[in-house]
Amino acid sequence: MAKKQLDDLDRKILDGLAQDARISNRKIAADLGITEGTVRSRIKRMETEGQVRITAMTNIARLRNPTLAYIWVEVERSAQCDDVAEQLAAVPEIGFVGKMLGRSDILAITLVRDNAELAHFLHSRITGLPGVRRTECSLGVNFVKHDYRMSRIVDV
Repeated sequence: MAKKQLDDLDRKILDGLAQDARISNRKIAADLGITEGTVRSRIKRMETEGQVRITAMTNIARLRNPTLAYIWVEVERSAQCDDVAEQLAAVPEIGFVGKMLGRSDILAITLVRDNAELAHFLHSRITGLPGVRRTECSLGVNFVKHDYRMSRIVDV
């Protein structure tokens, strides 16, 4: 069975869930002028097809002095990029791993309490991985906006 592309109604349903993942299907249906069954079946289809995943997230604004660490990783050889990315993705403390174009090969993102914790994490979990040539960190220390809701796609 071919996966159905998200249409405008799917996106509107996701917008409702993005505002409050605990919103009832009945409320979404009332807001959109459709039946509750339509909302329920569309959410189920999107989950089954792997188009969405509904989960709880830590509210970074409630953490005491969080430091978002952007770990830029350069690999020894470009052929090793996939292997290093997979190894980083297997580290539970890392919430994002992406292969990049530009100065670094990989970006990994994690949340730490302070610089000492970051240094320990880098030396114990990252720099010793096979294929890692060097790392560089950027720290996010003042969050103006933190919104991981991914139901909105930027239209250019």
